[in-house]
Amino acid sequence: MIDVKVPSPGESITEVQLAAWLVKGGDTVEKDQEIAEIDSDKATLTINAEESGVITLLVEAGETIKVGTVVAQIVPGVAGTVAVTKAVKPISTEPVAEKVVPAEIVKVPEKPKTQAASVSETQSVHVTPLARKLMEEKGLAEQDIINHYSNLRISRQDVMDVTNGGKGLSHGTFPVNEKSRETERKKMTTLRIKLAQRLVAVKNETAMLTTFNEVNMGAILGLKKKYNDKFKEKYGVSIGFMSFFTKAVSIALDLFPQVNAMIDGDELIYHKYSDIGIAVSAPKGLVVPVLRNTESLSLAQIEIGIKELALRARENKITLDEMTGGTFTITNGGVFGSMMSTPILNPPQSAILGMHNIIERPIALNGKVEIAAMMYLALSYDHRVIDGKESVSFLVKVKELLESPEKMLFAGNDPAIALLGL
Repeated sequence: MIDVKVPSPGESITEVQLAAWLVKGGDTVEKDQEIAEIDSDKATLTINAEESGVITLLVEAGETIKVGTVVAQIVPGVAGTVAVTKAVKPISTEPVAEKVVPAEIVKVPEKPKTQAASVSETQSVHVTPLARKLMEEKGLAEQDIINHYSNLRISRQDVMDVTNGGKGLSHGTFPVNEKSRETERKKMTTLRIKLAQRLVAVKNETAMLTTFNEVNMGAILGLKKKYNDKFKEKYGVSIGFMSFFTKAVSIALDLFPQVNAMIDGDELIYHKYSDIGIAVSAPKGLVVPVLRNTESLSLAQIEIGIKELALRARENKITLDEMTGGTFTITNGGVFGSMMSTPILNPPQSAILGMHNIIERPIALNGKVEIAAMMYLALSYDHRVIDGKESVSFLVKVKELLESPEKMLFAGNDPAIALLGL
């Protein structure tokens, strides 16, 4: 008998939530097979089977348990059976007897009879000529209409109407289905609880402000249209907006180091590198995997790195190490259609850049009104660390680099100035 214990997701984590079982009691599992998902306050992780055999589940999904708790037991080398063991509370250290159902007493339930009978077996239905013509056009039979209304919910009022001789029912129509007022309660995951606490703490413990600007995305869209096929053929990924933003932010952070700093007690820590967190919407909530040393990466390397991290995050395979140590964060609400928002800081970082939807709208350009693909940018920052001058200047530099992407080759300088060495 092999005990399956909850692994430690990190040094500071003592409790986790067993989010879901990926197998059932009595199933035969293979070695290294994923058998359960656990939620910590930082990430969703999986538990793998140490050996092949038949598994017995000891803890129900949704329970909060301590790290190291035995949540299941595996009997190695046993062929699969139909044994199903109910969750045991409290957890016993003795083996749990498995209840095997003999094959000869397993009965196959009879197939329920279809409730909807044919029209001739139920009732005579009067169909108006206009309705019958419409039914023929739509390819519907009388039984289709009867089946539809047989599934409607009968209310107390319907019973009273029939009792009163049909009073209250409109002639020739069926009663309207009542609106549902049901509610459902679900326990919050450990990750969602921690996220809620952190968001409230950010609002209460930082002096957060947001500055806005807008960027003409025409130049980047032109590059994508012209070179995307060649780029994808060479690197295996398409040209995305996030790589341009990440590169522009990395250059701007080097020019404005205050934006890349953070508070530690009564000291400021200045980072001479750029570890950019990319906010990704995962099945269990928002996660922020970090791309390291983006200041030294090419656009292709950034694009490939972002794709790999986003894929791992959406599959709940991201690790804690991949989500810690960021110095700045970028979040893209535009993928959901957001036009403008104020992103919340990702502590202990001091700033976060929000991207939004690209919308074609008229702008004044060289004395003329033209239609351009515009995006609003939002930079939220901690005013305790970053002054208004640095925040606005930083965002203006990001805007400038995005509207003239060729400047990214010259660390944000004009190509002519770089050529002349001025």
